Amino acid sequence: MGSAAPIAVPIAAPIAILSAMREEQHALLPLIENVERFEVAGRQFHCGRLHGRSVVLALSGIGKVAAAATATLLVDRFAAGELLFTGVAGGLHAGVAVGDVVVARTLLQHDMDASPLFPRYEVPLTGRSRFEADAERATALSQAARRCLTGDRRVHEGLIVSGDRFVSSAAESSALRSALPDALAVEMEGAAVAQVCSDFGRPFAVLRSISDRADDAAHVDFTQFVAEVASVYTRTIVSDWLACRIDR
Repeated sequence: MGSAAPIAVPIAAPIAILSAMREEQHALLPLIENVERFEVAGRQFHCGRLHGRSVVLALSGIGKVAAAATATLLVDRFAAGELLFTGVAGGLHAGVAVGDVVVARTLLQHDMDASPLFPRYEVPLTGRSRFEADAERATALSQAARRCLTGDRRVHEGLIVSGDRFVSSAAESSALRSALPDALAVEMEGAAVAQVCSDFGRPFAVLRSISDRADDAAHVDFTQFVAEVASVYTRTIVSDWLACRIDR
């Protein structure tokens, strides 16, 4: 295990892949070649090569602060040139079903509210509430997802909202739909990672598998879904996304 000493900056900046759940990371780890492991700030980082690309894998931690700290370390200590976030989310929009995939085009913190000093949802001192994912990478990720999904599973693109609570009641999800009618899904990390990437000028993309409908049954079979569905999505879609990139 490496120490917290400064990490040497590679010639080709690695692609950072953050996983929200350990099962998703474990689905990717066996595919990594020449793995080196480092520990920084209580987090493990796995550096190696995947489909000919330099990558660094890390668990984001749960919640916006943990995810932002991990993303910052990836950029500052591991010189990540771009970030990809994979995880699960609750479906909000009526057309987003369990087993579907959502690729973020924009992200917003639904629990950010510094009003009346700033408009609701706006991140103070930034002048913005929505952070855009890199368009080219989001398109490529959506294409990879469509190639990999089977049956009637669908791929959606649009707004994902993040907040520091697990939305697990019909009342909460209904309130989010009323306040943010274009929101496709809700989770706990993506918008924080988006803000960090904006600060550092790094492109990013977010892939979310829909595990529930963010209602009173949101906790049912959650672990089983992550192990049997989300981890498979992560392995196949991320592999396809990397293998088909033209900037190899």
